[in-house]
Amino acid sequence: MVFGRLKKTKQDDDAAMPGEQDGPSAVPAPEAGSAPDAGDRRRTGPFDESERDSVDGYIDLGALRIGATEGLQLRLEVEERSKRVIAVTLDLNGSNLQLQAFAAPRSEGVWDDIRTQIGLSVGSQGGTVEERTGVFGTELMAKLPAQTPEGQSGFRIARFIGVDGPRWFLRGVFGGVAATDAEAAKPLEDLFRSVVVIRGEHPLPPRELLPLRLPKDASASPVQPAGDTPAKPDLGRIERGPEITEIG
Repeated sequence: MVFGRLKKTKQDDDAAMPGEQDGPSAVPAPEAGSAPDAGDRRRTGPFDESERDSVDGYIDLGALRIGATEGLQLRLEVEERSKRVIAVTLDLNGSNLQLQAFAAPRSEGVWDDIRTQIGLSVGSQGGTVEERTGVFGTELMAKLPAQTPEGQSGFRIARFIGVDGPRWFLRGVFGGVAATDAEAAKPLEDLFRSVVVIRGEHPLPPRELLPLRLPKDASASPVQPAGDTPAKPDLGRIERGPEITEIG
C-alpha cells in the first residue's frame, strides 16, 4: 500500500485518453440498466457507518473508509489555498478512481442536480457529456479537451458516478482505461461499493465537502524499491491527480 499527496491544479492531465491487510470482500452489483434504490445501496454499498458493524481492515481518511487492497495506491489531493484535503484518488492496475463525499439533505438526494452542474462545467471547458445508465444508476461520460504527450490536441474521457446515501452523497470519477473498459473498471467499482461514509452528526449545508484527512497512523517513510512492501504508507510524494470538476 502506497500513499501520496498532491496539490490541486486546474491544468489538464499530461496524457490524453487514446498490501497490507485484505480489504472487505466484494459484493454483487445491481444489474446494469436499472437504477439502484436505497435498499440496493444498503445491500451492495457504498455504506453508511450505521450499516457496518466493523471497519477493521479499512483505511481511515476521516469522512471515508477505504478497503485495503493489494496493489492499491492512494493519493490525497490538497487544496493549496486552504491546505485541506479535498479528494482521494485510488490508483489500481493502471486506472484511477477519484472520490469525494458531500453533505446532502435528509429528505432528498443531490445527484440529479449535480449531474446538471457537471455537464455545465464540462461544457464551459469545451467538452461534452453523455448521460447513460450503468451499474450505479444514471452516470455521465465526459470528454474533456487535453494535450497528448506529443503536444497535440486530444481529449480525456472521465466517467462520473454518484450515489445518494443518508444525509451524504458520494461521487466517483473513473480515469484511465477504467473510464471506458467495463472489465478494467470492475476492481475499482468493487472498491467504490465497499466505501464506508462517516457523515457525522454536525449540521452542514448541502453539497459541503465532508472533511478528509491523512490516516492517523501514516508517517512519511522512504520510497521502497519496486516490488517491496513499505512498512508504513509513503506520504512524502507530491503528485498531480485527475482534474476535479467543481460542483459547489
